[in-house]
Amino acid sequence: MIFSNLLVKWYLQNKRDLPWRNTQNPYYIWLSEIMLQQTRVAQGMPYFYSFIENFPTVFDLANATEQEVLKLWQGLGYYSRARNLHKTAQIVAYELNGTFPNNYKALLKLKGVGDYTAAAIASFSFNEKVPVVDGNVFRVLSRYFGIESDISIASTKKEFQDLAFELMPNDAIATFNQAIMEFGALQCVPKNPNCSVCVMNHSCVALQKKMVNQLPVKSKKVKVSQRYFNYLILEDENEKTIINQRTDKGIWHNLYEFPLIETLADVDDKIIATLIKEHLLFENKINNIFSLNDKSQLHILTHQRLHIKFWKIEINGVLQNGIDIEKLKTYPFPIVLFNFIENHFRN
Repeated sequence: MIFSNLLVKWYLQNKRDLPWRNTQNPYYIWLSEIMLQQTRVAQGMPYFYSFIENFPTVFDLANATEQEVLKLWQGLGYYSRARNLHKTAQIVAYELNGTFPNNYKALLKLKGVGDYTAAAIASFSFNEKVPVVDGNVFRVLSRYFGIESDISIASTKKEFQDLAFELMPNDAIATFNQAIMEFGALQCVPKNPNCSVCVMNHSCVALQKKMVNQLPVKSKKVKVSQRYFNYLILEDENEKTIINQRTDKGIWHNLYEFPLIETLADVDDKIIATLIKEHLLFENKINNIFSLNDKSQLHILTHQRLHIKFWKIEINGVLQNGIDIEKLKTYPFPIVLFNFIENHFRN
């Protein structure tokens, strides 16, 4: 078929040399696929190398503590991926004797493994004929074939999976799946693709109909909430501070943070002082309160915009459970807090 032949030929000439493409080891492929969910390759690559250096086998990852895994994952975001990664490693190591399931349906039963990831592992490691369908694949197929189905609707995914399956050759399954994703990542990019140099430009429906920028169709809009975080950076007479672990479900679950007061809007030091007393956050007498950033720092998440202020709280006496800077830096923090610590707590 024209599409498949052009696609594979383009891939063999233009593919990036990525470490997880040079192996059929399901552990490495699974690790890379989990890391690359909603993450660019350039960002994920150092983490991949770091993980396989620290945890060369699934047994090493399973035997690590969750805190060790989260610390190594720090900065990659979407931390539920790291927690699921750890739990799945324990299942594979302890219940499956270190052997990953060798087919799509069985892989789907692993925690954190959805349709796309299961298809990727099954095809790349075990050469099972199952199509991968991610954002890149939606974009390539919708543009080339002029498909105007709304990809935010669940039934559309089946439509694209069926089409991708029809297009797949019976041999070189892994190559085809890699090729269509790579084509979407490098050539058929979301905005302003260079169609003039595209090998598909003579047969692409979207290009002929001048619909490249309109496809794929995605009507569902994500509601974004605004949240206001006030972090209290306590310092006692021994220059120690305190942190807490986030145990509630939601963002940054099981990561660490400074004592937090969430408000409905930006607040000043007088309001913070009042809120501290109301919340009874600590028993020590406050000597001084001042803002470490007069303007809130904006931290953007997928569905949330966090407006973050850091408040220095100098207190009298010694903090119960206070920790020093050296120990502080060993805990896993959200990247916005890790960066603050690196800048504020200099040795």
